[in-house]
Amino acid sequence: MLLAYSSNAYTNHSIEEAIARIATLGYAGIEILADVPHAWPDDVTPARRQTILRCLSDYSLQIANVNAFMMRGAADPRHPFWYPSWIEPVAARRVIRQEHTKKTLQLAADLGAPSIQTEPGGPLEEGQSREKALRIFYDQLMPCVELAERLEVQLLIEPEPELLIERFEQYLAFADRVDSPWLGLNFDIGHAFCVGDSPEEWIPRLAGHTRHYHIEDIAKSREHKHLVPGRGAIDLSAVLRAIRETEYARFVTVELYPYVDGPDAAGREAKEHLEGMALPEIASARGRMI
Repeated sequence: MLLAYSSNAYTNHSIEEAIARIATLGYAGIEILADVPHAWPDDVTPARRQTILRCLSDYSLQIANVNAFMMRGAADPRHPFWYPSWIEPVAARRVIRQEHTKKTLQLAADLGAPSIQTEPGGPLEEGQSREKALRIFYDQLMPCVELAERLEVQLLIEPEPELLIERFEQYLAFADRVDSPWLGLNFDIGHAFCVGDSPEEWIPRLAGHTRHYHIEDIAKSREHKHLVPGRGAIDLSAVLRAIRETEYARFVTVELYPYVDGPDAAGREAKEHLEGMALPEIASARGRMI
C-alpha cells in the first residue's frame, strides 16, 4: 500500500504549494481537494489543469483520489462540507451537488486520477423519511454513475457519521441497488470507529468494494474529530495489518483537515507514526519501500 496526504489540510495554501509540501514530507501521493482554494472545478481551466499536472510531475507525486465531498465553494452557510447535499428538499439545490460531482469526475479524468469520493446522501431533513431520502439519493447519483462509467473514473461513497449512509451495512444495501462496478467505497477508518465499528473487522468484508482508504485517529470517546494517527484510540496497527492481508496495493490517504494551521507538522507526525509500525508494505517515500 502507498501513503498519500489529503490537500484539505492545506486550505491556507495554493494547490501548488500543497503539492510541494506534501512531496517534501515524503508522501507518495496526494488527494486533491475539488474545492476552493485548490481545484474547484468551475475555476480549473484547461490551462490550469496543465499547470497542476506539471507541478505533480515536477514533484513526482501521484494523485491518490479527488475529494468531491467538501463544497465550501458553494458558500452554503449551513455546513461547508455537507451542503448542498444529495437529498436536499429543494430540487435546485440537489442539482448543485450533482453538477459539482459531474464536473469533478471530468476533472479527475483530465488529471488521470483513479477516483473521486462524494458525501453519502447528506443529513436527513426534519420530517424527511429515510426511504424517501434513499430514493432521492439514488435518482440523483445515477447520472453520475453513468458518467463515471463513460470516463472510467471510480465514484466512491464515503459513509459519514450522522449522514444518510453512515454504516457499512447501509452502504452495501445501496451499492447492491446501484449495481455498477464504477461505484465503490471510500473506507474512512475514523468514521467506522465513530459509529462503533471495528475497522479491522470490516476491512476484509469490504475488500471487494474498497477503492481507497482515509486514515486518521479518533479519541476514545468516538467523537467525530480527526486526530493525527497515534493520538487517539484506534488500533491502527491492526487496521494496517488487515489492509495488508487483503493485498490492497493502492493508496491510504491521511486526512487531517482540522490541522490547517500546522499541516506540515501533522503530516510529518502521521507519516512517522504509520511508518513506525514496521509494515514493510507501506511505501510512503516515492520509490522507496518502508
